[in-house]
Amino acid sequence: MTRVALARALAALGGSLWPPLAALAFALAVSAGIVAAIGESPAAVLPLLFRQGLGSLDGFARVLFDATPLVLTGLSVAWAFRGGLFNIGAEGQLYVGAFCAAGLALALPGLPRWLALPAAVLAAALGGALWGAIPGWLRARFGVHEVINTIMLNFIAVGLTGYLVQRYLKEPGQMIPHTPRIAASYHLHPFAESAAGRALGLSPANPLGPSLLIALAAALAVWALLRWSVAGYRLRAVGQGPEAARQAGIPVGRVTWQAMAMSGALAGLVGVHDVLLYRHRFLDNFSSGLGFLGIAVALMGRNHPLGILLAALLFGFFSTGALEIDIFTEVPRELVVVLQALIILAVVSIGELAARARRRRRRAS
Repeated sequence: MTRVALARALAALGGSLWPPLAALAFALAVSAGIVAAIGESPAAVLPLLFRQGLGSLDGFARVLFDATPLVLTGLSVAWAFRGGLFNIGAEGQLYVGAFCAAGLALALPGLPRWLALPAAVLAAALGGALWGAIPGWLRARFGVHEVINTIMLNFIAVGLTGYLVQRYLKEPGQMIPHTPRIAASYHLHPFAESAAGRALGLSPANPLGPSLLIALAAALAVWALLRWSVAGYRLRAVGQGPEAARQAGIPVGRVTWQAMAMSGALAGLVGVHDVLLYRHRFLDNFSSGLGFLGIAVALMGRNHPLGILLAALLFGFFSTGALEIDIFTEVPRELVVVLQALIILAVVSIGELAARARRRRRRAS
């Protein structure tokens, strides 16, 4: 690589990194002011967000566990973004994916393990894809904006899966609606149960497991598809200019609904994490806004798979550190929610300011 090419690469990297880093710095500064107003020391409170995750391998494994579903929902949102679509429906899509994985396991409990696991993973992806394809088709066929469709479908997904569990699949004698435990052949086992996990010092209760590998494989697949595949090229072309793409012979409508289906499939894989690895059942209202946090992860990661991995890791630290703050300080754990919201606002604002600055420079030249 020549010196000029290296300089350009470093300049591009810096241009990609500074908006999310500036947003993080702004959010931490405002959060420090909130902590000080409560009467606590920001220097003592804010490091607690990272203490458990950085204090031991077991703590870091817990951070990776919390980050895993955010990688998938971040990739889901980013894939739609690349096609010029704003998918706010990852929350509903992950519910449908999780329900389909649990439903298959309950319907076919006797499948051998070599068939049960891939079938359940496929069911989760297909369930999310179906729920994502609906707003994609409505956008392509009738021009109905996907933001409205996906918001409404979130409510339908949560309500429909909750009704089906409560009415037909609820485990008897339980106050909280959830399905019975799925068959052992569908279980993904945490790394802590392996000899290597025990040798590394993971506690028996540590839940990190193979769903992390699925999330990493999904990130690699998204990167490869966007960079080298015809589907990725068409997606980016439609996202940058649908009319120009149509004039070039790209079927914009088909690309639109396929993009939303792919986005839904990525979100649906969260069901693998929650049903097959963690709970071994479908729990009504199990998600604490994972689909909406995926929007923040995608924005902070600049819609790039590597950036999404880093942003999800950061939010995993926040999730793990929230409990530390709640236990050891007078600051409520909702500070983390405020911090996440500030990051979203800052990323969007800084991105818009940077875009305006670029437009002014182009006009000046």
